[in-house]
Amino acid sequence: MPEEEVGVVIKFFSKPSVAAIQVSGGGIKKGDVLKYQGHTTGFTETVASMEIDNKAVEEAPPGSMVGIKVKERVRENDKVYKVLD
Repeated sequence: MPEEEVGVVIKFFSKPSVAAIQVSGGGIKKGDVLKYQGHTTGFTETVASMEIDNKAVEEAPPGSMVGIKVKERVRENDKVYKVLD
């Protein structure tokens, strides 16, 4: 399945289980399937909710910092890829 890099994890907040991602590439939209990849990280998940500055948003353009709820732990510098159809 083709994929494009859309960001990198800057920080992980364990209590709400949220990844802070610096968005690059084509941006991220709600409903996108993202793949998180790192030394000990490797899972795919659909974006259900995301926030910029504590406000819910539908999409995050390149250059923005976005918080995305994740089901598993991610680590700083993990790469984030959008899985393309």
